[in-house]
Amino acid sequence: MFLGVNSVSEKLSCYVQIVDDFWPGLDMLCPFCQNPLISSNKSNKSLVVALSICQHRMHLTCLNSILNNQPYSNQWMYIQCPICMKVYGEKRGNQPPGAMKWTYLNRSLPGYGSTRTIQITYEISSGIQGEEHPHPGRPYYALGFPRICYLPDTEKGRRVLSLLSKAFERRLVFTVRLSITTGNEDVVAWNGIIHKTDFDTRMHHGFLDECIEQLSAHGVV
Repeated sequence: MFLGVNSVSEKLSCYVQIVDDFWPGLDMLCPFCQNPLISSNKSNKSLVVALSICQHRMHLTCLNSILNNQPYSNQWMYIQCPICMKVYGEKRGNQPPGAMKWTYLNRSLPGYGSTRTIQITYEISSGIQGEEHPHPGRPYYALGFPRICYLPDTEKGRRVLSLLSKAFERRLVFTVRLSITTGNEDVVAWNGIIHKTDFDTRMHHGFLDECIEQLSAHGVV
């Protein structure tokens, strides 16, 4: 799969620009292969491209290799800059099938006065890993489900809920990997987006902003 060769990759072509000029000392190494962007060996020339917004540079061959290894490259693709983590296109994850539901409680989280609470329930069952997972054909284990989380029913809390719903639809809230807490392989684990799982513990200052920032890092805005 290479940029611009079909309708899926063509959508990403607008985010990539071929670099004709080059300033010594600027982005000298490709962030993927760590080799010089401009080789002194004339027989080893590789096109250099820049991403349209962040302007970070890399070898086109390295970028194509990364895209070719994405699990859904025949359906949708995205570019995530390896330097600043800016997402171009729509990022999709490997979260197993499941459901996200929410309801409203007439109870207030600590520090939120008389504000209602949004209760989110995630439901995922154990199953068999697909091609997008670390070990296709092996079981994955959904331990500790259903998982229940909480948000304040405020303007910002509702914004986080909307973003989490979008992230869940894109299979980004959970992933299948080695568990950091237990050391077990092939478990369904959180995917770098913080959640409040204890009702009675007060959220730290900036919790909702941190959640929004982590969602943005996955391209969910």
